[in-house]
Amino acid sequence: MYRPLAFVLVLALLVPFVTVSQSTFIKAGKLVDPKSGSVLTNQMIVIEGSKIKAVGTNLSAPKGATVLDLSAFTVMPGLIDCHTHILLQPEDEGLIPPVITKSQSFRTVQGVAAARKNLEAGFTTLRDVDSEGAGFADVAIRDAINQGIIPGPRLFVATDALTITGGHMNIEGMNPDIQIPEPAMLTDSHDAMIAAVRRAVKYGADFIKIYATGRTSQINPVTMEPLCQLSQQEVQTIVDEAKRWGKDVAAHAYGGQGAKNSVLGGVRSLEHGMMLDEETLKLMVEHGTYWCPTLYVYIDPGPLGLSETRKRIIPLHKSSFQRAMKMGVKIAFGTDVGAYAHGTSTIEFLKMVEYGMKPVDAIRAATVTASELLRMENSIGTLEPGKFADIIAVQGNPLEDIKAIQKNVFVMKEGKIYRNLTTESSVH
Repeated sequence: MYRPLAFVLVLALLVPFVTVSQSTFIKAGKLVDPKSGSVLTNQMIVIEGSKIKAVGTNLSAPKGATVLDLSAFTVMPGLIDCHTHILLQPEDEGLIPPVITKSQSFRTVQGVAAARKNLEAGFTTLRDVDSEGAGFADVAIRDAINQGIIPGPRLFVATDALTITGGHMNIEGMNPDIQIPEPAMLTDSHDAMIAAVRRAVKYGADFIKIYATGRTSQINPVTMEPLCQLSQQEVQTIVDEAKRWGKDVAAHAYGGQGAKNSVLGGVRSLEHGMMLDEETLKLMVEHGTYWCPTLYVYIDPGPLGLSETRKRIIPLHKSSFQRAMKMGVKIAFGTDVGAYAHGTSTIEFLKMVEYGMKPVDAIRAATVTASELLRMENSIGTLEPGKFADIIAVQGNPLEDIKAIQKNVFVMKEGKIYRNLTTESSVH
């Protein structure tokens, strides 16, 4: 029967939308529970839409569900990397920073490709700790992922980081008569720090990143003390303003007084921390401060090779990491990927285990602890009913041999499959 177009449009507005739930049923040969540190066998996972509905044995596949047989693999929660730079590439680690050599448009395109590589490597969530001069491209990529325009991990972004004039993320050796954009916001006063936090929040930052210590070239070659960029009161100013907007603060801090000021000033996490002493580690335990160690990035030679300072840093970093484990510091998985090739950051697990961490604790750092750092423990980090269906599968058992975590064959984020090298699937 013919209906006028206007009638059809009105009818469409009156009839509620009907959402058809898409169900998936996964057969897991082995399933890693990072909370308990155990590997469960013969588990089944029921997924409806983006969430996990049930996990256990003797479950039945819902009618019409897609059945995925991962019985030959070890199934795990999607991994979380808490220190990444999707707008940074390995070639950007040369003498001339990308803010000079690349347009923001081109860096955005590279960031889109980087996001996909990291997702396909098994990282379903990333905390991206500043755009390194690419402005708010990280916000654009995050939003495009959330809207389903491009594939990528769940992103938490910092936008432009806060630093001081002459400190880290300043461009050196250039003609001062030429106006050159800086890779971070220069904040040299109380008011400038508050304004910078507000600017970052206004344009979409999920958290605030500060540079509490200088770059490696600003480490005292005799004492190995890094340049302290912020006082405790200055850190507190930034933390208080961020808190007012419901945001946490991550502090780039190699060690020394800058790291202590960051902990006492109330930051959520310390980044890198290659030279954290026992006093600072004790403060971190007392204050509940998280640590993203980023071990491998200081070992990778990069385009410029290892400087003498970097060579001295490596054993100090190892010592800090081992001391932190013994003292009970909350270690969250972080890599600094972007300084080295995207999609390869599982190499960090190998270094963590080499330095003495048990494989299950390394996995816990990239799941349970990382989700807590992000305040997302009720949504990600474990495979439990009500949480997002962020699921990966690997060949072998990474709790027995951590190298198995590099043999990724399956990636699902929020119930959607982004990588599947298995062939066993059917419709029930």
